[in-house]
Amino acid sequence: MQSLDIQGFSYEERHGLLPTLTSAFAECGGWVLDRRTLSPNSMEFRLEIQLRAILDLYASIVSSGLELTRDGHLGLTHLCTCRRNLMSSADLGQIVAIRLQISFLEDVTLHSLFLAGRVPA
Repeated sequence: MQSLDIQGFSYEERHGLLPTLTSAFAECGGWVLDRRTLSPNSMEFRLEIQLRAILDLYASIVSSGLELTRDGHLGLTHLCTCRRNLMSSADLGQIVAIRLQISFLEDVTLHSLFLAGRVPA
């Protein structure tokens, strides 16, 4: 079984993104194994999905409004490439374990970012 760790972030509030993301997992045929809060501003999903549905999952994650890190995009792109090059239904039925960690940045404003980056004189 292949596994993939993905990090993402969102400026949306938790109650707006989570139902969309959860239904996106289900519509793609993904199984949510675990969902837990890591901190007040982050949470984690553990899910499994068949390799044949990885492209649908990737599109659903991005369309939900979740921003992925570069490594997250590369990992999902790699799995989409693997999917495209496999021909047998047994290969496409492989299960992929995914750990998706989400940081919610709704309290972060542009002003606070500028203040945090300013060096005192």
